[in-house]
Amino acid sequence: MCQPASRSSLSGVYLLLDEQWAPRWNLSSVLELAAGCGIRLFQYRNKIGSPREVFAKARELRNVAARTDAVFIVNDRCDVALAVEADGVHLGQDDLDLELARRIMGCRKIIGVSTHRPEEVTQATRGGADYIGYGPLFPTTTKAAHEAPVGCAGLREIRSLTPLPVFAIGGVTLDCVEAVVASGANGVAVASAVLDASSIEETMRDFVSYFPAPSSPLHE
Repeated sequence: MCQPASRSSLSGVYLLLDEQWAPRWNLSSVLELAAGCGIRLFQYRNKIGSPREVFAKARELRNVAARTDAVFIVNDRCDVALAVEADGVHLGQDDLDLELARRIMGCRKIIGVSTHRPEEVTQATRGGADYIGYGPLFPTTTKAAHEAPVGCAGLREIRSLTPLPVFAIGGVTLDCVEAVVASGANGVAVASAVLDASSIEETMRDFVSYFPAPSSPLHE
């Protein structure tokens, strides 16, 4: 059974490049800046664009990620992920079935799964996911509709249920990163905490400072 080539990168800061911030920021420039600050893992999320628009913007971001040796994940869309040669895809609970996504993506691509409760963590682990997103940890405004916050206690509860890397998501800020890591997270998935910051570069560096640098190449 083969493993994704980029498995060693699945920790630290996971920056979510959501299209809702595109009117304010050039997302390709944000990715390049973030890579220079030490962020190695990115996800592109576009819930509003046409298939053509999503593909074009994902391809642009993928090119920047490849140039900076960063790992690039596409939210929801296996077809777009394959078309732009992304490193993988991230699935929500209402997205494509994990087993089918694996058949489409192949065993060398990363597949992450959003989870909100212990049984979903167990199911994603048994189903062959490469990492888990767990949350929302705290109240968040990034998504209009979301599950109830689980807090650090909820994170500690599921940590023993999976050997996979776990990214805490939802309302994570610099003030709580230390507690989140102490509760078992391998990394934090962030969007507004960075993209709404008064100084995004300083905030990126502050987030990165909580995690050790990757000890092995991202793309083998």
